[in-house]
Amino acid sequence: MGHLYIGLDASTQSLSAVVIDPESGETVYRDSVGYDRTLPAYGTVNGVLQSSDPQIAHAPPLMWVEALDVLFERMRAGIDPGAVACICGSGQQHGSVYLNASATEALCELSPSRSLADNLGGIFSRPTSPIWMDSSTGEECAEIMDALGGMRATAEATGSRAFERFTGPQIRKFYKTDPENYRKTQRIDLVSSFMASVIAGQPVPVDHGDGAGMNLMDIRTGQWHSDALNATAPGLKRRLPPLAPSDTSTGRVSRYFVEKYGLNPEARAMVWSGDNPNSIIGLGLVNAGMTGISLGTSDTYFGFMKECRTDPDGEGHVFGAPTGDYMSLIVFQNGSLAREKVRDRYGLGWSGFSRALEQTPAGNNGKIMLPYFSPEIVPRVCEPGVRRFDLDENDVAGNCRAVVEAQMMAMRIHSQWMGRRPSGIYATGGASENEAILRIMADVHGCPVYRFEVTNSAALGAALRAWHGHLKSTGRDPDWEKIVARFAEPVPGSKLEPDPAASAIYENLVEKYRRCERDVAGTGQAGKSVSP
Repeated sequence: MGHLYIGLDASTQSLSAVVIDPESGETVYRDSVGYDRTLPAYGTVNGVLQSSDPQIAHAPPLMWVEALDVLFERMRAGIDPGAVACICGSGQQHGSVYLNASATEALCELSPSRSLADNLGGIFSRPTSPIWMDSSTGEECAEIMDALGGMRATAEATGSRAFERFTGPQIRKFYKTDPENYRKTQRIDLVSSFMASVIAGQPVPVDHGDGAGMNLMDIRTGQWHSDALNATAPGLKRRLPPLAPSDTSTGRVSRYFVEKYGLNPEARAMVWSGDNPNSIIGLGLVNAGMTGISLGTSDTYFGFMKECRTDPDGEGHVFGAPTGDYMSLIVFQNGSLAREKVRDRYGLGWSGFSRALEQTPAGNNGKIMLPYFSPEIVPRVCEPGVRRFDLDENDVAGNCRAVVEAQMMAMRIHSQWMGRRPSGIYATGGASENEAILRIMADVHGCPVYRFEVTNSAALGAALRAWHGHLKSTGRDPDWEKIVARFAEPVPGSKLEPDPAASAIYENLVEKYRRCERDVAGTGQAGKSVSP
């Protein structure tokens, strides 16, 4: 066995580890510590503290720290800790951790005779962390965008419009509602930089990938954006870590993990990044034109970008990629929910739903549905409701095809700001098991689709980043394409080529879909069948 590389993922519900051995080309260890089950004393449900306000979502950062001890205790029984060469990680994006003046000393003096929770219990100026699910900062978003010159100017400067779940608006809300504890805050970390600091045993930088998810970083220069900082809170720059490229090494891992769990004393630590930047590495998206589509509760469209392009409509996001390039991200809220609603409305199982797709023609004879079963993020639709255009509600097969075509066409239309059509798509998530859905995806986008089985792509991406970082630290120039090729491969035989005739039909329907979206936005009609 050669060197081992650990990738960690501090997600919403669990802390996971993936350990790879590049010499054998194998993943040699996987494990996950669920917060609710393993650490019930924190009182979380699905990793989140309960609140009477549905817009508020916080988690206790000490819980994540305690989970590290649990995970490493279990891991040392499953791998040779002395073979570990490097550790890297992923954190749930946008979440923030607030530290007081004692934090730096505590991190640097971690005692192996005590637990991490005992070592770090007194370092927080704010005992809970607002995470990505928190949407309580609408007022703060408006204030920040107004100060920066509006939505478009904010997106152009920071990569995204001010977004309720992003870190900057969360910091502004904390400053406004609790100025005394903001004053006592010496450092504001992201989940990723906080957890990386624990592994390194010292404060470490925020990487460009996760820093881009804050509305605080200049997306093009990789530096803190002074106007955005000033629009957010006073004295913010001195409270933020420095920014650094995603391949930055932070030195050796803390002696805490060497002495307590037997890690190689020469093992290196890397800056961590957010779950989205790590996932594009875990999926092997390291070339221009390669795109991932996750068909989950929400559908997500994300991909690799060589050059920075921002969305003038403020619907999409741009983050730094671990390769030093950029990545795009667009979230469509009505994903699996919409498909399941249509399936259940007509009393179908998934096999019946698939047969309906196979029995209807590409383009559905021009019959369109806009399936806003819940408020939609992209396009922004506040009033839920199904909109039908030239489509009878009693047309079972037509409605099945319409919901899938609408979702794929929305992805195509609302990703055009990226300036490049995808050359290939990696499809993940539960619905990617359905070949009929993937065939529509290939035809609408006019490119091959590959099915990708994912078991924590963020942790795998972090492990691959650890390998890449270790090679770089030893003076080599590692090739990202060769690194991901060993571990990030689509399901063999899953490639679906587009049908040129079907793709031509969809090409002619793009403008009709745009017109339907505009009509809905103009009339505000919900739950009605209307004609364009």
